Amino acid sequence: MNEQEQLVIMQLIMAGGNAKGSSFEAIKASKVGDFSTAEAKLKEADSFLSDAHNAQTGMLTEEAQGKKHPVSLLMVHGQDHVMNAITFRDLAGEIVDLYKKLATK
Repeated sequence: MNEQEQLVIMQLIMAGGNAKGSSFEAIKASKVGDFSTAEAKLKEADSFLSDAHNAQTGMLTEEAQGKKHPVSLLMVHGQDHVMNAITFRDLAGEIVDLYKKLATK
């Protein structure tokens, strides 16, 4: 694994962790009725996930062009972070919506 591949993997890990953290902050904000902060945090999470997607795209493009990248435990770990962050972000959006509905009752 070369230095560029390691950099992409670190970007995936950081972007995934940041997206999950922002999603969690959105839930906490909605729990106390601060829906503007909750929405801002969900958008922030989306931005981090976009960063992760951009990091993946370069490697995927290279792979499609025939340049093989090694599959390492570190790469699997980075992809795992991103997938968990995507799932957490989706659930956070649903929880924020639920708290909004509860606040109107």
